[in-house]
Amino acid sequence: MKAGPTGLAPCGTGAVGERSRGWVSLQDCIICMEKLSMASGYSDVTDSTTFGPVAVGCLAKCSHAFHLLCLLAMYCNGNKDGSLQCPSCKTIYGEKTGTQPRGKMEVFTFQVSLPGHEDCGTILIVYNIPHGIQGPEHPNPGKPFTARGFPRQCYLPDNAQGRKVLELLKVAWKRRLIFTVGTSSTTGETDTVVWNEIHHKTEMDRNVTGHGYPDPNYLENVLAELAAQGVTEDCLGQQ
Repeated sequence: MKAGPTGLAPCGTGAVGERSRGWVSLQDCIICMEKLSMASGYSDVTDSTTFGPVAVGCLAKCSHAFHLLCLLAMYCNGNKDGSLQCPSCKTIYGEKTGTQPRGKMEVFTFQVSLPGHEDCGTILIVYNIPHGIQGPEHPNPGKPFTARGFPRQCYLPDNAQGRKVLELLKVAWKRRLIFTVGTSSTTGETDTVVWNEIHHKTEMDRNVTGHGYPDPNYLENVLAELAAQGVTEDCLGQQ
């Protein structure tokens, strides 16, 4: 484990809101679906000398409770980057990183306006990821992956909110959250680079497919998607 998951506190200590062990024991662990008063469903597959099979912990911000062995199993099945995401409410502890392959993100501006944003120019983002070999964090380590359709061009309005989205996308890119290696939802191809839950506009107009403009809700929606990955305005002050 790189640094271990962050944000964990023992239940009933006051650190998470004075919830007693008796109250917690009535709940189910939504990871293994066993009662928290019973042994973790991962007690026979998770190797730990620190936590016992009935040890329970609460996440410090959201106070959701789980078997510690279940949280450990979930953490070890992820990137092991020191971050943890609550499986109940999706609150992120630490800095979440992804499995995006190496590549390049370039940014340009030009004066043509996007439909619905006629009062400003346009930001062009160009992503480029080459074919490569999957790493240990990918579905099939050591096997080649394809990178179809690159370079990919994406568009934002060059206004205050569009520039904020751009800066947050730069953070997401550095944290390897924009793309991942998986199965294409359009072609069914496996072991290929795919988008990773942060939607982009890949067309300037003709919003028939949902990938173009006008779309009055897009900027707010993508800000919410970024926040769900732990990328918020607070991150900009940390750069």
